Amino acid sequence: MLLMLAEQLQAYYGAFNVFQYLTFRAILGTLTALGIGLLVGPALIRRLERYQVGQQVREEGPVSHYSKAGTPTMGGALMLVGIAVATLLWGDLANRYVWLVLLTTLAFGAIGGVDDWLKLTRGNSEGLRARTKFLWQSVAGLLAGSLLYATATTPVETALILPLLKDVAIPLGIFFIPLTWLVVVGASNAVNLTDGLDGLAIMPTVLVGGALGVFAYASGNVNFADYLGIPYVIGAGELIVFVGALVGAGLAFLWFNTYPAQVFMGDVGALALGAALGMIAMVVRQEVVLFIMGGVFVAETVSVMLQVFWYKRTGRRIFRMAPLHHHFELKGWPEPRVIVRFWIITVVLVLVGLATLKLR
Repeated sequence: MLLMLAEQLQAYYGAFNVFQYLTFRAILGTLTALGIGLLVGPALIRRLERYQVGQQVREEGPVSHYSKAGTPTMGGALMLVGIAVATLLWGDLANRYVWLVLLTTLAFGAIGGVDDWLKLTRGNSEGLRARTKFLWQSVAGLLAGSLLYATATTPVETALILPLLKDVAIPLGIFFIPLTWLVVVGASNAVNLTDGLDGLAIMPTVLVGGALGVFAYASGNVNFADYLGIPYVIGAGELIVFVGALVGAGLAFLWFNTYPAQVFMGDVGALALGAALGMIAMVVRQEVVLFIMGGVFVAETVSVMLQVFWYKRTGRRIFRMAPLHHHFELKGWPEPRVIVRFWIITVVLVLVGLATLKLR
């Protein structure tokens, strides 16, 4: 929005040309979303407390979590507002990727919002039925994949790219759509499963999102893409503005969500942020790298799948409790120790993912 205004004004004052730089607008997007979160956050928390919009704790969860019942939830809505406002202000609204990623993020946020609202109105931890939630996630994921496929302008935009292999691009054709569904819906649910401790999900989301922003910037620049041996995706660089907004909104939320949390993001935030990561990875053709950098999310998801499978087969559990972070809690790790160690693991995995830019 403001980019179009700056383009008009630069005819009268050349300093407005600075808004043409992606990095400058990404910084402004980060600061805008951060400012919105820090300024509005306290008032939102007070309002949530006033209307008793409190967290519903699962009865089968760790006993240490019972004290968290009633903590304001649905704080993820504030992040979505910050991301949307910052992106619309500083992003190029003529760029299709900006709209595809933003609308997909908001769609998954809406699904999560309905789920959170049902939990609150029913007074328990049961929101949308699992099948219903998965159905609407699938509809949104398939629609996003279809739009990405239909608007692709070059073959590489729908090809499978493998890290470490410089010139390998496997054409996917129509199968690009189910792959997008798998990545977006999978990432959405993975972040949601990870969101079980104070600050556990948001910091890895910020770290992985920031790294994907590096890939987006490089992929959208023909010279960088050629030098690094990654796909050149016309217009992908503009996503760095969205990523900046995501990072800013995430850090603002972490200010209030750090242990002990004053507010939880709820499904409205977790489902949306996961979908955002999945969509960005699909645009820049780095879904395999997302799998690496988001290793914490993957481990949390796999732990649940293994636990359910093994319990149904043998009647015994592999972990003391799933997702994985609960297992370490029940082993006696204090909550902050689990959180920080998972953050450290994410930092290492993000660095490994970024290293694939050169190791090709």
